Amino acid sequence: MSLTSRVFGLFSTASSDSTAPPAGDFHTSTWTHPTPMGGIDDSTHSVRNGDLALLEDEEPRPPYLHAMLAGGTGGTCGDMLMHSLDTVKTRQQGDPTFPPKYTSMGQSYSTIYRQEGFCRGLYGGVTPALLGSFPGTVIFFGVYEYTKRLMIDSGINPSIAYLSGGFIADLAASVVYVPSEVLKTRLQLQGRHNNPHFNSGYNYRNMRDGFRQIVRMEGFSALFHGYKATIFRDLPFSALQFAFYEKEQSMAKQWVGKRDIGLGLEILTAATAGGMAGVITCPMDVVKTRIQTQQNLLEPPSGSSGAKHCVEHVPKESPRPHAPASSHPHPSRPHSRPISTSGANTSIPPPGTPRLDTSSVFTGLKMIYRTEGIAGWFRGVGPRGVWTSIQSGTMLVMYQYLLKQLEAYQVLEECL
Repeated sequence: MSLTSRVFGLFSTASSDSTAPPAGDFHTSTWTHPTPMGGIDDSTHSVRNGDLALLEDEEPRPPYLHAMLAGGTGGTCGDMLMHSLDTVKTRQQGDPTFPPKYTSMGQSYSTIYRQEGFCRGLYGGVTPALLGSFPGTVIFFGVYEYTKRLMIDSGINPSIAYLSGGFIADLAASVVYVPSEVLKTRLQLQGRHNNPHFNSGYNYRNMRDGFRQIVRMEGFSALFHGYKATIFRDLPFSALQFAFYEKEQSMAKQWVGKRDIGLGLEILTAATAGGMAGVITCPMDVVKTRIQTQQNLLEPPSGSSGAKHCVEHVPKESPRPHAPASSHPHPSRPHSRPISTSGANTSIPPPGTPRLDTSSVFTGLKMIYRTEGIAGWFRGVGPRGVWTSIQSGTMLVMYQYLLKQLEAYQVLEECL
């Protein structure tokens, strides 16, 4: 008996109806009746006497193509809906100034909108986000469904299958979305072209110009800069998100006694799963943002425009102009843009504050903790928690809805 069936047994009670079926049985109706709205009517497909294991065995498995299309559409819609809040989070985590310009979520949102506008400010970097979101989520849901089913059919505990499925699926999709994540993050951090309100160290005209500059100045491998940090953030996030979601879905089905748990519970389970996973993995998101907004320049010539992109890690009281590449003590070695290590309430850097070198994920975590404490690990946790909740809620609710629509269309075609 699976773990979920044991959990369900704790909440179930024996029926007093003398006509009730024997233990382990449940009343089912074929889950193939299209509703007038085009969905699938499973309102009579109820669970009795706590045998959730049989319900899991009978759970419809959508075709892989349906899962990939529904997941890709839902994931893209969720990403686009919450892109502005993701920009706020990126500004808070990657702000290189002393003191940080962007502190609270509301203040950051209003400041960016007032100074830079909606399209090039709050929705900066939306094009690479769109180009990476759809193919990335299509790959993710295809691999997730395949891995989950394979492990469950092999007798592995469903909770472990959900956790492992999310982990492996995100690893497969990372090859597609990490380069788009680098472009998106840098465009979000810089804001509009020739931004007079915020000096991020970048000044790309658009996505194409950003791609050319990154490849020319830092090499093609820079598009995968922060790959390890992104993996360390997204793999546990996806694993936790889908483990929480599948478990909450099972508990909701137990509670209502049927597969159709209603829109309210669909939103609640999806949003809480994404929100909890987002908060737990926030430290890795902070490190990822700071790594991806660094520059590893490839020996730019003296006086070249590439040197203008390097931002020095100094207080406002003693600004230092951008030095040409020839003044660097080791011109033959690649160098990185240091990132602010001050907390949100710090007006000047503490004496002896080290420069944050986040080429190593764990080194970055240690140095952030040493200079900012636990609060540094959870910088931007407010917008990240809200973003992951709404994004996950949108993605997973649309995923379930579109699966039912595709199932209904398939049934209607078979009946014709």
